Amino acid sequence: MRRFLATQTQKNAWLTLAVAAACAVLVPNSARAGDRLLATWGVTQVEGAGGGGLTPWATIAGSGSSNQTGGSAFVTHSRTNDGYDLKVAGAAVGIRDRVELSMARWSFKLSDVVPDKSIEMSSLGVKVKVIGDAVYDQDSWLPQISVGAQYKSNDDKGLVNSFGADNSDVDVYASATKLWLGAAGGYNVLANLTLRLTRANQFGLVGFGGAGHDKRKLMAEGSVGVMLRDDLVLGTEYRQKPNNLEDTAAILKEEAAWDVFVAWFPTRLISLTAAWLNLGNIVSKPDQQGLYLSGQVTF
Repeated sequence: MRRFLATQTQKNAWLTLAVAAACAVLVPNSARAGDRLLATWGVTQVEGAGGGGLTPWATIAGSGSSNQTGGSAFVTHSRTNDGYDLKVAGAAVGIRDRVELSMARWSFKLSDVVPDKSIEMSSLGVKVKVIGDAVYDQDSWLPQISVGAQYKSNDDKGLVNSFGADNSDVDVYASATKLWLGAAGGYNVLANLTLRLTRANQFGLVGFGGAGHDKRKLMAEGSVGVMLRDDLVLGTEYRQKPNNLEDTAAILKEEAAWDVFVAWFPTRLISLTAAWLNLGNIVSKPDQQGLYLSGQVTF
């Protein structure tokens, strides 16, 4: 049954990408997105929101401007040095560069910790731009600011309950993003800061909260990127995670995640991201690192 679900998840990922690509081609020019500067919409964050790979930005998914509707679809794969394997697929819609709706589906293979077992998780998100424009407000210090929420549900209720955690919860966050044109020797520089209220253990893969840790904690996330060319971004990200389960078992100690990434936008429709990702300790296996690859279709 689990193999069937994993296969179905992969099929759904490719179907989502195909539908997004078809929409980009078939939607009439009057409604088609595409007026924003190349790459300024970012890529797709692992929970489905527009931004970086690890953390959401204040920007809205899709390449549409304030009178357009756009969107994106993505697939992501990462594998750590000790065999943890993550596959994510999802999509987002950006409405008039103001509101973003997103979804993602995770499948996380547990290596030899529990052989032949995967954890499945779903994420549904909403993001609303509150004030500012990350790109065009160059004469103002004010960044673009957005607020968002992500509802995440772990399918394996029995596993997460055994750790004293819940199988679903909502993360709430606020992001501030700013692009400075020509700020670093003529190169454009983008920076983002996200503050997240969360109880998620390992992003939600080990549930939410734990014994004595029922309240959400404020975690910081950040991204910095330099546009080496209009179509090429080099950067780094950092994301704090709450350490809710170490009191339950020392092997469940949780650490911050970080990456170094390069994102390439060969056309306005397609982007490819490669990163070296460090997730820290994951259930008895310390210093989990590996290659992160993600592909996105944008319209």
